[in-house]
This record gives sequence, structure tokens and C-alpha cells, in this order.
Amino acid sequence: MNEKVKPGYKQTEVGVIPEAWEVCRLDSLGAGAAPAIKAGPFGSSLTKDTYIRSGYKVYGQEQVIRGDYLFGDYYISPRKYRELESCAVSPGDVLLTLVGTAGKLLVVPNDAPSGVINPRLVRFSFDKKRVCPHYFKDLFEAGQMQSFLARSAQGGTMGVLNAGMLRPISIALPLLPEQRAIAGALSDVDALISALDQLITKKRNLKQAAMQQLLTGQTRLPGFHGEWELKLFGAVFNVTAGGDFNPSHSSSIHNEKYCCPIYSNAITEKGLYGFCSYSDNDADSITVTARGTLGVANYRDHKYTAIGRVLVLEPKEPVDGRFFSEFINNRIDFVIESTGVPQLTSPQISKYTLPVPSLPEQTAIAKVLSDMDVELSSLESRRDKTRALKQGMMQELLTGRTRLI
Repeated sequence: MNEKVKPGYKQTEVGVIPEAWEVCRLDSLGAGAAPAIKAGPFGSSLTKDTYIRSGYKVYGQEQVIRGDYLFGDYYISPRKYRELESCAVSPGDVLLTLVGTAGKLLVVPNDAPSGVINPRLVRFSFDKKRVCPHYFKDLFEAGQMQSFLARSAQGGTMGVLNAGMLRPISIALPLLPEQRAIAGALSDVDALISALDQLITKKRNLKQAAMQQLLTGQTRLPGFHGEWELKLFGAVFNVTAGGDFNPSHSSSIHNEKYCCPIYSNAITEKGLYGFCSYSDNDADSITVTARGTLGVANYRDHKYTAIGRVLVLEPKEPVDGRFFSEFINNRIDFVIESTGVPQLTSPQISKYTLPVPSLPEQTAIAKVLSDMDVELSSLESRRDKTRALKQGMMQELLTGRTRLI
């Protein structure tokens, strides 16, 4: 069914676009003698024997995937560069990965070192009077184009693109000022996402430093003094294994139950994960993964049923489980003693030593770390919403549904 075309728009092979936009094949957008699309040289042209310590840079997938054009230390001699000059990069070129992680793009900046692409890249060299490279990058990073590239990739388990399949692709092309406006708007959102990523990294590092100080007593919160007591796990907690999974006991699962699934440390609400016939564990206890990813502690603030592959730590004395779950995750490296399948057992855990502050200090430390987690979660949610906003903007701007000019 054809999409309804409103005034000022037209139906084209790439969909409904503004009347002022044109549809162009990629191989028609070059300028001068250089082709619009150029694959890297044959693999035999660039081997380890041709690399030297300094000279002309060799650009590969690493630079594009990382988004860092300076990364890497592969270079070729001036003589080899002249031999491969048809594969040279220039400012404003767009590089595209072809193999494995295919479909990633990088715009070559003005200060990029002179060099050539390797066989795992293709280079787009467009007429700068017709194509804004950053607009083209945004267009190719959009979901619809990425889906097309994924479908087009060949090679079984390792997707492979090639220049031949890229040349006939047609794209919608606004006039250059509108391309630049679209790229600028999306770049502003990218800058916000990058700033949030940096802030999240900073906050994570701060939490890591806080845990190092607070969970060991190297730094004390105001109002707390005195030595921490060292106790065995087994003195602080009853350590038991989760029950066995038994589908035959389905009648015992009720909506109010919570289950700790066999293969996960997650909790599923209302018993919808599976069937078990075992007694609920009390709230304010801790589970520790005993198989697979070993030693991951989770504080449980409600009743639940532990099913296999986890150990349950139920306090023998008043404790703050949040403090001890943080301590286990960040201060204990369990040594696996079993000779068969790696696993943790109740006797193993019971003989490890824990520092035990007073209960008020446990709670105060746990609150500091919990507040940091809340802040991190809020920042991550804001970043994720910003990423979703960018996707929506791309859908609107790159199709011309919303116009900036």
C-alpha cells in the first residue's frame, strides 16, 4: 500500500521525501577523477612485511569502530604509499567497515594523518559541493540503512560487505545547507550523549573509590569510630544451597511466590518463571551465585524461593544485607576448590572472613553506596532516553518529515 503523499512531498524509490530533495546513486556523487566509492587494496598489497614504525598511516577497522582516527600504529613507507595512492584518505572522506562488525562509519577530520585504507574498509569520497560527509554518516547509521547493510552482508557467521553492493544504493539528498543543519542538530545530541557517558564513567569511578575506602574501613563516615570485628561467614550467616528444580510440583506455585531461577540470579515476580515446591526464604537475606558466574551476591528485600545454583545467606544476627552484598561483590575473590565443574559450596563460603562494623555503620555505608547507585541509574536512564530521542530525530530529519530549513 502506497504511503499517502502530502503537499510539498513526492513518492520516490527511497520513500516519500520533500520535493526539493533529490534521489542519487552513491556512485554518482564523486568529484573529479577520484571514484565516489573505493575499496581497500588487495590483502597481498598490505602485509606485515610492508609495515614500518612510522610513515604514512594505515587505516583499518580499529579506527572506525573506536571512532578514533589516531588509534593504531601501522605505517607504510613513502614508496608504498605512492603505490597505493588510489586508496589514500583525505579530509572529509567517510570510511566504512566491511567485515565482521560491518557498517560502522568514520568521517576523516581535517587533521588526520596522511595514509591509506586497508582491505577491510571502503572509502567514500564525495563532491563536497553536493554531500556533507557528516549528513551521509548519519544517514548510513540510521536504523533502516543499517538493517539493509545487515541483510546485504555476506559470508555466513562473519558478515561481509563489498564496494560492488554499495555503488547502486540510492539515497535521499537535501540541498547542502539542509544537510549541514541536520548533521549539526544530530551532532548536538551526540555531544550530550558523550557528556553523559563521561559523567557516568566518572560517577562509576567515584563509587569504586568509595567502596575501596568505606568497605575496608580506610575512611570512616562521620560519627563512627572503633575497630571492626572480624568474623567467619558461618558465624554471621547460615549458608544453605538453593533447592532442586522439580516441574512435578507445579501445584505448589502460587501467585504470591517469588522464585530465584536456576540459571539466573534474578528474581521473577509472582512465580511466573517456573515451578518449585520449596519454602520461601526470608527477606533481608543474600543470594550468591554458585555455578556459572560465581560469587555474585544479591541482597533480597522480599521473600523468595531459591532454586538451585545459588547459595542463600540468612543472617544469624542483625545485619544490613546491602552492606555485605556490596562487600562480597567488591572485596572477595572466592578460590574455587572443586576439581570438577567450578562451583561454590556452603562449607567453602562459611570459612571466609568478614569485617563486621556496628549495624548503624553498616546501614550508613550501605545508604551512601545505594544513593550513588540511584544517581548512576538516573544518569543511565537519561542517557538511554537521549539515545532514543536521537533515533526519533534521525527518523524525522533524515526522511524530511521534519524540516530545519
